[in-house]
Amino acid sequence: MPMEQRGVDTIPEEERTSGPRDLVSILLGSNLCLGVIVFGWLPPSFGLGWWASVSSIVVGTLAGTALTAPLALISLRTATNLSTSSGAQFGVRGRLVGSVVGLLLALGYTALTVWIGGDVMVGALGRLVGLPANGVSYGVVYGLLAAATVAGAVYGYRVLLAMSRVLAVGMTALLALGVIAYAPHFTTDALPEAGGYLLGGFWPTWLLATVAAGLSGPIAFITLLGDYTRYISPARHTSRRVLHATWLGLILGLLVPQLFGTFTAYAARAALDYAGPLVDASPAWYLVPLLLAASAGSVGNAGLMLYSMGLDLDAILPRASRARATYTVAVVATICVFVGHYASTAQDAMTSFVLLLTAVGTPWAVITLIGFARCRGVYDADALQVFNRRARGGIYWYRSGWNIPATVSWALGAAVGLLAVSLPSYEGPLLSLTGGVDCSFLLSGLVGGVAYAVLQPRARSQQSPGTTYSARPAFEDEAV
Repeated sequence: MPMEQRGVDTIPEEERTSGPRDLVSILLGSNLCLGVIVFGWLPPSFGLGWWASVSSIVVGTLAGTALTAPLALISLRTATNLSTSSGAQFGVRGRLVGSVVGLLLALGYTALTVWIGGDVMVGALGRLVGLPANGVSYGVVYGLLAAATVAGAVYGYRVLLAMSRVLAVGMTALLALGVIAYAPHFTTDALPEAGGYLLGGFWPTWLLATVAAGLSGPIAFITLLGDYTRYISPARHTSRRVLHATWLGLILGLLVPQLFGTFTAYAARAALDYAGPLVDASPAWYLVPLLLAASAGSVGNAGLMLYSMGLDLDAILPRASRARATYTVAVVATICVFVGHYASTAQDAMTSFVLLLTAVGTPWAVITLIGFARCRGVYDADALQVFNRRARGGIYWYRSGWNIPATVSWALGAAVGLLAVSLPSYEGPLLSLTGGVDCSFLLSGLVGGVAYAVLQPRARSQQSPGTTYSARPAFEDEAV
């Protein structure tokens, strides 16, 4: 299969051969990995019981999917990735806000996937062949996972799609075996080793779990969905079918692995750490399937994240090729893996990362969706590529390539979110207004959206004279 040559340029119609089923496959197959499974461990580690943990994950995932899924329709219309598409609202240079947010999101999730997957691999190999759990072992395993991830990401979308199709079937079977393996030790009681509710009370802790474990999953895709839907043709597939496929892919792709993580957390009594107890509680016959899940699943998920990072860096530095950008971010992600392994606990690192990025990313998503609704899915695809061609002008040029109202609105929303966040090592001053409950993502999205509606009350015409690109309204009444 040839290496993909496309960066963030517009995908020609003849190359847009994917469909809604491919979207479901890639969202399901790539998420059945330990990097997503481990988020199901967070609610039990916060001191919640089984039903409280399950409800927090389900509510957060459904709420986040409702916000995130419509973003998939933007790239269906623009035929480029979401950060580049956001130039319609932020300006062709202001779209760098989306590129940086997407880069940070993908960087964090890539590092987390390789970190957790590598730790489980070392533990499983220790029980199988006596591999010592020392720095050399971790370094070699992390390096092998990173190398395999880079190979898939550099070859591009088609290789990752084929890998996701295999993983969707293979990982489902491995997780089903895992349910059988860990079932004898399962309990619905809160884990006493967690030390009670993390935030002192049930509801504050439940809301923290809803955001950190449930909502964070869909929010991680706010800049990623367009990487896949840009290869789907709106001439052959309706917006409704693509939206339904996105909902299905996100809900299944996130709930299945996360609930498996919750189930195994209680079965393995994994209150303070997940990887170690998961391996220790595994019956001998499941060690090889667990090793396969840790390796193949991690490569599939991290490969997609790394692919997205390469696109975002390519958008920030147009002169860099997609392949060169992917190699660069792979090095940075691998460094982050070692920093996470040696300098932080998994619970603190994961909680801080997802809460901070959710607070910063939500207002960007809200503003982009408001712009999408205003223009009814009609974009000037050629004008979106001005920055990539190192040119000037076009209807999205605004002021020197920046739309000041949109950028200021995002900055206000992100600032409020950071001031209202509750982290293990930091509490924002606005928490006193919310009774100590972390509502950072709600406040950041609300402030960003309201500010944008006030500062830019009217939509700009999305199609300049002479453009040859046309698109149907994104929410037209179509048969599925």
